[in-house]
Amino acid sequence: MEISAAGRLEVRITAADVGKRVSVRRLSEPGVAGGNFTDTVGVLTSWNDGVLLITRKSGESVRIPESALVAGKVVPSAPARRRGPAASYEELARVASRAWCPVEGERLGEWELRAAAGFTRRANSVLPLGDPGLPLDEALTAVRRWYAERGLPAYVQTATGAEGTQELLSAELERRGWIREVTAEVWTGGLAPVADLAEGTGVALSREADEAWLARYQRKGVSDVALRVLNAGPSVWFATVPGAAAGAPAAIGRCVVDGRWASFAAVEVDPAQRRRGLATAVMAALARRALDEGASAAWLQVETDNAGARALYAGMGFTAHHAYHHYREPPNAGTDR
Repeated sequence: MEISAAGRLEVRITAADVGKRVSVRRLSEPGVAGGNFTDTVGVLTSWNDGVLLITRKSGESVRIPESALVAGKVVPSAPARRRGPAASYEELARVASRAWCPVEGERLGEWELRAAAGFTRRANSVLPLGDPGLPLDEALTAVRRWYAERGLPAYVQTATGAEGTQELLSAELERRGWIREVTAEVWTGGLAPVADLAEGTGVALSREADEAWLARYQRKGVSDVALRVLNAGPSVWFATVPGAAAGAPAAIGRCVVDGRWASFAAVEVDPAQRRRGLATAVMAALARRALDEGASAAWLQVETDNAGARALYAGMGFTAHHAYHHYREPPNAGTDR
């Protein structure tokens, strides 16, 4: 916290600091002598009518009455990363989009509108990397119209928690009634350590998702559009560990190699064969192939409530880079303010 030369805590932020990363201390119960203190770190997304709105790294928004402030200061926009490959949010966002390609896209200024007949939110949402070239309300109206023409709900994908992420846009969407449906995280790590984790014997690699691979894939009834998304990308590989005769594979995985990056997705294991190292073997085999193609870094996406996957990836050396969120248009979409 900010402390003056006289040893007193001071508030060193103002409404002019909206958009900056701040650290504040507040009284948990304003006006109560001897109350407890609470510290909050995040991006100051608004300061109106005596209330501060701070968006944390997780995307959670915290409302703080100005009267409760005890101290506050601007802090560096992003903490130094001690492990894992260095990467900007924009670089990862573009790589991630190429690894999960929509079947249709259109530009709205620097926003990318993506559609794939509803197969996954990632391929059916706006990627807002910059200025849409219109005032926000007009841009959102154009977004809703574009998705409505395709019979799809409008989603906007935003990110929080790293330099260059979209805390301000997230706050504006929430103010307009857009509903955050999903929050997940992008984790990054070195590729070589993953390749060294297991021999990967018994893992078959192929360029297309065949019937056996799809039999283990958690999304059943995969359509032709879904297959186009799965098979698209700069350099796509599918891994399969055979299961019992005439049965679904014991484990599968997908990897897309894109320059220095390798992405891992759809790593799934037969529930009856978990804790046998099959997920590790799949990722190791895919990592070795990605190394052969010149990649050196890896990324993946993990749900915030998937404790098993988070423990697995942390043990491989992956660490969280940023959180991302999908906002769905409000039910009464014509009332955007």
